[in-house]
Amino acid sequence: MSHQLLLSIRDAMVIYKEKPIFENLDLNIHQGLRTALIGKNGAGKSTIMKIIYGIKSLDEGEQWVEPGISIGYLGQEINYQENQTVFDFIFENISGDERELFKYKVDIIADSLQLNVSLNMNMLSGGQIRRAGLARALVEEPDILLLDEPTNHLDLNAISWLENYLNGYRGSLVCISHDKRFLENISNQIFWIDRGNLRVCSKGFKFFNEWSSMLLDQEARELAKRKQILAQEVEWASRGVKARVKRNIRRLNQVKEMRDKLKKDESSFRHSTKKINIEPIKDFENQSKIIAEFYNVHKEFETNKVKHKILNGFNLRIKKGDRIGIIGRNGSGKTTFLKLLLKELKVDMGSIKLKKDFDCSYFDQNRSDLNENSTLKDILAPNGGDYINVRGKMRHIYGYLKDFMFDSKVILDKVSSLSGGQKNRLKIAKILAFPKSCLILDEPTNDLDMETLDMLEEILINYEGTLLLVSHDRDFLDQTVTKILAFEGDGNIQQYVGGYTDYLTYNQKVNKQVSFNKSEIVRRPLSKKIPEIDFDFKNKKKLSYKLEFELKNLPSKIDNIEKEINILSKQLSDPDFYLNDPDGFLLASENLAIARSELEKYELRWLELEELKTD
Repeated sequence: MSHQLLLSIRDAMVIYKEKPIFENLDLNIHQGLRTALIGKNGAGKSTIMKIIYGIKSLDEGEQWVEPGISIGYLGQEINYQENQTVFDFIFENISGDERELFKYKVDIIADSLQLNVSLNMNMLSGGQIRRAGLARALVEEPDILLLDEPTNHLDLNAISWLENYLNGYRGSLVCISHDKRFLENISNQIFWIDRGNLRVCSKGFKFFNEWSSMLLDQEARELAKRKQILAQEVEWASRGVKARVKRNIRRLNQVKEMRDKLKKDESSFRHSTKKINIEPIKDFENQSKIIAEFYNVHKEFETNKVKHKILNGFNLRIKKGDRIGIIGRNGSGKTTFLKLLLKELKVDMGSIKLKKDFDCSYFDQNRSDLNENSTLKDILAPNGGDYINVRGKMRHIYGYLKDFMFDSKVILDKVSSLSGGQKNRLKIAKILAFPKSCLILDEPTNDLDMETLDMLEEILINYEGTLLLVSHDRDFLDQTVTKILAFEGDGNIQQYVGGYTDYLTYNQKVNKQVSFNKSEIVRRPLSKKIPEIDFDFKNKKKLSYKLEFELKNLPSKIDNIEKEINILSKQLSDPDFYLNDPDGFLLASENLAIARSELEKYELRWLELEELKTD
């Protein structure tokens, strides 16, 4: 099926710092195709986006755009006016006549991206500003939508919503992302930038590895064939030739050109296929069996006189070798949980016990320990010198950073000059030089290119210590963790065995079992009040049959109410629910509040009976 051509670039050259990034570049964007734009850091992906959008010009070549075509763009940098509200920022590029038509979309998209449209842009965090930029690009509904790393700073629910939105999007899409699962779910075409050339695949990103491996294998065979032919020519030349015969002179010159060209192409091929290889991190035999234990932990914060529960009677035992993935909405308490474990915050109630020699390597998503004015060398060797101890072996800093794809020319540059991905790579290099028996990683995958992601994934797979990983990258979670802690808001935290896909499969199965039609929502009454008991711990050391029966049945009640909460939460996250059934939406909201209240009572009652039983 042919698609209408919307934009075309022909025989283009793009120069950066007097060096061509692209030569003879050809690129076409067709109606309705969703394209994954792939390439290593520095390959020119963002440059192509800027050329398509019109904020960067070609140095040579032609660019054609179908008349009347609109183009929307989410770039790495978001510019906004002083004291501009989120609402005005989103509507900035929409004319007055269309504003009323698009108002309803602002509420749906902003809510799904967890944005308060009444706030000023200068009050938002960096992540919130990027979400505002994404909201503006989506609301504009352009014919060509350009998204540069749209999943950065989005939680899993927002990413899932964005996938559904883009799969229903009628325009054309070009997307840069390090999130493999996201690209697999949204794309039906690939643009691969490889050594200044644009290669096109008519299938989605899920076929990228198979397709790119086939091309590289073919290239390797061609290089081997050329090498064999060159060897034959060199052998001919070594036998001696008559220098005065013009054809022989011409053939000798061709041999030299073949050799130089082959040498250059082999070097280019090696660089393209080079992988970051780090030795596996092992040898933690002396580690205690129990690393940390949370018992009946409560934690909440208050903002604008509103209390937000983070942990509500939370219990968890972290054992040696546990590989725990931590997921949940932004603001649900994931980072707070880590800071409680690191003793950077104190609990409101309950206790956290850590093993005596507890020590960990911590990747802070804000990279707060990277001094912007320090050089890369200073970060790795703060006490000076040219060598660093890498897991018991002395390594030259230049050689070690080269392992992480840093050019030796930038090692004396300041951290402030690095991109977000390079800063994350530097932070990872610092941690992996001397990793502790426990790794705590808070969103380490943000801004990383796929090669570094693959390297980090391989390291964590072979890591024999204890791992706690906060991430929104579903494929990365599936490859590296065996347990999931799901922060579902209001202090509700669920534990699951397996990776992210196992967690998702379980929830889908539960939703099918307890699903009901939105139109059939009925007002549910509050359950009967649980009787209060005045506990006398000295005299009551054994539960009565009645209390024992109540304690035995509480887990199933808690399980049922949690399932109902999951169903209601999922329904309320549907952006079409309110539009299609406002009364049902309000009723479901009320039922969710009642269900959460009941869950809190059940959990409190379970703790009371357990304390009474074990006293």
